Amino acid sequence: METYEICKDLAIIIIFAKFFGLIARKLKAPQVAGEIVAGLVLGPCLLNWVEATPFIQQMAEIGVVLLMFCAGLETNLKELIKTGPKALAIACAGVFVPLCGGTLLYMVFYGFSEIGTPEFFKALFMGTIMTATSVSITVESLREMGVLKGKIGTCIINAAIIDDVLGMIVLTVVVGFNDPTAKPLPVLRNTALFFVLALIVGYCAYKAFKKIDQRYPHTRRITIAGLALCLALSFIAERYFGIADITGAYVAGLILCNIHDSDYIARRLDINSYIMFGPIFFASIGLKTDIKDFSLSILWFSLAFVAVALLTKIIGCGLMAMLLGYPPKHALKIGVGMMTRGEVALIVSQKGLAVGLLSPVYFTSVILLIIVSSILTPIAMKALYSLAPDESLTKAEIAEEAKTEEQEEAAEEAQTDKEEAKAEKA
Repeated sequence: METYEICKDLAIIIIFAKFFGLIARKLKAPQVAGEIVAGLVLGPCLLNWVEATPFIQQMAEIGVVLLMFCAGLETNLKELIKTGPKALAIACAGVFVPLCGGTLLYMVFYGFSEIGTPEFFKALFMGTIMTATSVSITVESLREMGVLKGKIGTCIINAAIIDDVLGMIVLTVVVGFNDPTAKPLPVLRNTALFFVLALIVGYCAYKAFKKIDQRYPHTRRITIAGLALCLALSFIAERYFGIADITGAYVAGLILCNIHDSDYIARRLDINSYIMFGPIFFASIGLKTDIKDFSLSILWFSLAFVAVALLTKIIGCGLMAMLLGYPPKHALKIGVGMMTRGEVALIVSQKGLAVGLLSPVYFTSVILLIIVSSILTPIAMKALYSLAPDESLTKAEIAEEAKTEEQEEAAEEAQTDKEEAKAEKA
């Protein structure tokens, strides 16, 4: 393909993705849903203006690596460690129950298969998609109601963070076992070795970045070094351990999430992700979705997929919360708060498509899940808190909290600009 053809495709993708993203935001839906719809419109489903060429797929892969790196950077590791066994137990239940539910759902529709066969791993991967949690919609709803920092809000956020870590581990193991020549012990050994290496490299990298951060705060060099670490771990994870590259990127983000400039690195990289790589990734999901094989059975499967994905999160997380001593009304809030799906579900689906565990037609099911869960969760959370208020703040306290956050952000931006100017002169 000629270079000018690539430029044309990228221009069309970016314009359409941002246009549909803005429409989605106006409709109170996630912006990524609009970007996916843009891909559906541009791809074989409708206009067929843009083809999912190898170049676009590679750009999308870079986009997903950057997304997972930023997700790791935005993780509060100290808070994650402080949460204790309760959030861990809720997260484990929130992974295990959907994993089993998705696997059984696929088998009910397409037949039960023996453990270790290709069809079994396709069924298991369908459950792996359901393990992902995207708590951003829930966080915004809790913030509006003034209960984000309450016990339930804190529990939901921390459990969701652990949920994502566990989801990445499940994805790593399932993708490893998908190889027909793979044996259980080598796969588990390679997974364990990678995380041991990540701990050793992570500790050394953290110390090195901490020194760089102290000497050259808020400079481009720390962002560049962080990006290099992300790409290096992504390469090492997949090339030498057979682990998904996005796992390496996520681990790189976790390594740097506790340095002072982690937010600064995330903001700098988010510019590239927001302008180009993010829209290309989400639009590529739509570009690769082909509905020519879509049938009534796929429609019924998609509806069942959405129902099972939502219910298994509520049941798994809610029941575990009740076993841990939360009253039923609060346990239900935790379960509902954990049922949203977003970028991570798409990222997992993308990896499944790349390794042959997922057919493009099933992207429809994932997209439907993201849209439905993103709309239902805020409505359900507000209804539950109106019936059973919990540590709610007054309107005046909410306004004061928002004002304080704005002042802190403004002060931080001013300090960042000042330090950047100083560093550039040096």
